[in-house]
Amino acid sequence: MSVSQAVLQDIDDYAGSAADGSLYNADLAPVPLAKRDWTWVNMSTVWMGMVHNVVAYETAAGLMALGMNAWQALGATAIAYMFLFFAMWFNAVSGTRYGLPFCVLIRSSFGPRGAQLPVVLRGFIAIFWFAVQAYAGSEAINAILGTLWAPWTALTTPFLGMGLNLWVSVGLFWVLHGWIVTHGVHRIRNFELVAGPLVILVGAIATIWGLKIGHGLGPLFAEPSHLSGIKGFLVFAGGVTGLIGVWSTFAVNIPDLSRFVRSERDQALGQLIGLPITAVVFTLMSVIVTSATVLAFGKPIWNPVDLLMAIHNPYILVLGGVTIIIATLSVNVAANIMPACYDLINLFPRHLNFARAGMVVLVIGLMFAPWLWFKNANSIFQVLGAIGGLLGPVTGIMLADFFLVRQRKYDVAAFYRYDGAYAASGGWNVAGLSAMAIGGVAALSGLFIPGLATLYAFSWFIGVGVGAVVYAVMSRMMYPVLP
Repeated sequence: MSVSQAVLQDIDDYAGSAADGSLYNADLAPVPLAKRDWTWVNMSTVWMGMVHNVVAYETAAGLMALGMNAWQALGATAIAYMFLFFAMWFNAVSGTRYGLPFCVLIRSSFGPRGAQLPVVLRGFIAIFWFAVQAYAGSEAINAILGTLWAPWTALTTPFLGMGLNLWVSVGLFWVLHGWIVTHGVHRIRNFELVAGPLVILVGAIATIWGLKIGHGLGPLFAEPSHLSGIKGFLVFAGGVTGLIGVWSTFAVNIPDLSRFVRSERDQALGQLIGLPITAVVFTLMSVIVTSATVLAFGKPIWNPVDLLMAIHNPYILVLGGVTIIIATLSVNVAANIMPACYDLINLFPRHLNFARAGMVVLVIGLMFAPWLWFKNANSIFQVLGAIGGLLGPVTGIMLADFFLVRQRKYDVAAFYRYDGAYAASGGWNVAGLSAMAIGGVAALSGLFIPGLATLYAFSWFIGVGVGAVVYAVMSRMMYPVLP
């Protein structure tokens, strides 16, 4: 799909002169073609940096705890990330075509006032995930400092559920996040260009170690599957949905990244390399390394920080700890802080820019007390399934709006006016709000109705499908003449 010269001219010429001040500022404006300097390399390295993180590493353990063998875990990962790739590929088209972020594009299907609902939901989840990931990186800083200076491990005076040494580590990691986000999107791009390949390199070194210790793939690959029959299939499907839940949040706001990419080919190719391919490779690495820990330490160690501590080599611990820190920073700034910043800017465009919004995200994230959530990571698949079920309808609505209802044509100026083409009923698009509610109920019905429990294994898929169909039908019924 090529972008017409008329569309590009509208984007380049738009200066927001007729925009309502509560819907527009420079960070929400369309990105002109001349300023889109992300290539497929940037898009792929951003995804490489995001896929490689502590929570994703431990997810392999969650799959095998469900009864899968190593090969089934790899298969579940491949299936989940291919579905995610297609959802993100198509949902990223509008961002690349018009240079607009998610919080602006969603106004077409929800109305400028109704859009605040999915935006707030997405922002809340982004800040939650930022906090959880940041705490994981803080543990790596704590381990490094304890290795370099022995008295550090004695600073365990408890305060609000954490020791003093871990509080200082959390503070240091929050400062690192602040250093990156206060310099805007381009620093994020440059950071990811280094972080993604570096994490892969260190992961490859760890995998070679694992293959050497295990004299091959290791004991985890010899473990038989504990899944069978229909029940086993539903468990497998639930694992796939749980994996999708990890990134279902980003499926809705992928335009936040694709708006900086110079072409639709670049965003599609970059996502193909960085998302499904990298995810499967990373899962394979994590299983091989964990398999080696069974032989080396007598038990599987899924937490990479615990593994570094068990090796008792200060050089390896520092190198591995720095890698974990970089990996966590890379996923947090791109997948969590960036969308949360745009969502906050959308709420307060007169008062916030990207840097200020980043500071707000850091403060709110600390209030989530992530050290308490991180301790319950083994039950994360149920949480992820619920998140996927809630945001699946939003993904379906966005896809239906752009490809079916609007026929890939948006009016850029109308996004920034309460009385524009997307005003619907006083700024509230009943079709979008209804589709989100109906899709969410359908997706999560299996969680509350025992007779429909099997449907919960497909919550994200149900949410996407129901949301898209309900929105498309209601849009034509309620707003038969659409621009």
